[in-house]
Amino acid sequence: MAFISAPATLFTSTRGRAISPRRSNHRATTPVMALNVLVTGAGGRTGRLVLESLVAAGDAYEATGLVRSKTRAKELMEETYNKVEALLTEGDITKEETLREPLKGKDALVILTSAVPKMNPPVEGQAPSFYYEEGGMPETVDWHGAKRQIDLAIEAGVKHVVLVGSMGSTDDANQLNRIGNGNILRFKRKAELYLIGSGVDYTIINPAGLCNEEPGKRELVVGHNDELFTVYGRGTIPRKDVARVVMSALSTEKARNKAFDILALPIGDGTPTADVVPLFDSTGPDL
Repeated sequence: MAFISAPATLFTSTRGRAISPRRSNHRATTPVMALNVLVTGAGGRTGRLVLESLVAAGDAYEATGLVRSKTRAKELMEETYNKVEALLTEGDITKEETLREPLKGKDALVILTSAVPKMNPPVEGQAPSFYYEEGGMPETVDWHGAKRQIDLAIEAGVKHVVLVGSMGSTDDANQLNRIGNGNILRFKRKAELYLIGSGVDYTIINPAGLCNEEPGKRELVVGHNDELFTVYGRGTIPRKDVARVVMSALSTEKARNKAFDILALPIGDGTPTADVVPLFDSTGPDL
């Protein structure tokens, strides 16, 4: 398998603001248009990293982050909030009317929304138990919410949808499905299959367990249908490495119409992945 990240050559977008060419004594160059991207779930731990990365890329992107509540996003994002506040807009993926305006004029959509379980009060002698808040069940968020985003993105003329899901969706008995009786992985996979059949260009990224380690320190490996579990066990991947993969997917033609699992080998195993773009050569169109 190929392993590996860094930005590649950007698409020329038909929308967004132009990047002014540098003055030169040579012939004039045609301005490159910024890629106009909407990131949903931007208040989450991975979503905010993707939004930060888009901001750090400067004029290459025109980014907007969708959050349910700016007040709540400020609490979650902490110091990150000040960097991206001007880019945030409020919207609810369960309410179609709040999504139409944020999707207008966008070239790409990055879906990072996910149902989030809450822990019940602990009971001595019993294992922890979880629940989902009303309106926040996986069927509502990870299936209907994702489908709504895909449908409205297509309606708005979005050309590329990047969906970040999770490894483990081939196993109905996966412990994540048992949390709050939500079957979260089952509904995530349903949305992924819907996206593949929707007709819009897609990139589906299913990471292993997310962690907060520094990026670029471990070798990244891709696979399909949870085969990486068999070879490497459960595995983890730093959120910032996932953000790197998302960024490369947005800017790399070979990432179009690809779906794959991804994890990071333990530090010391293999060679740290410096460039994720070659990873897309080892991926295909199906889950």
